[in-house]
Amino acid sequence: MQTLNIEYIDAGPDFLVATMPVNPSVHQPMGLLHGGASVALAESVGSAASFLFVNAAHSEVRGIEISANHVRAKRDGIVTATARIIHKGSSIHLWEIRITDEKNALISLCKLTTMVLPKRKIPPTPDGEIKVEPTKQ
Repeated sequence: MQTLNIEYIDAGPDFLVATMPVNPSVHQPMGLLHGGASVALAESVGSAASFLFVNAAHSEVRGIEISANHVRAKRDGIVTATARIIHKGSSIHLWEIRITDEKNALISLCKLTTMVLPKRKIPPTPDGEIKVEPTKQ
């Protein structure tokens, strides 16, 4: 979140909103917002939104598929990503993420699927610290 300066600004029962500045740190060589930065923003806000729906003590969230259509170029300013739930199952969440500019013009339209997994724990270390084991793929 720090690398891309993503900031979460609003949340509700079925959505999460974040902003990201558009500047040279997220430009592609032609000076436009890089599609990969847009996708990183979309996956960040969609995954964080899924995380809000689960019990963090028992579950983890992983993005398993994302698609993006970039429909308008952006050189500078701020983009806003709004993730809205399409399907909220017990193990799969489907999100639509709309990335817009300051005038609410659509920049990118993304779809993200996240999977809810049980959190895996490993025994405490000798110093008593409990660590979480990554889910094996």
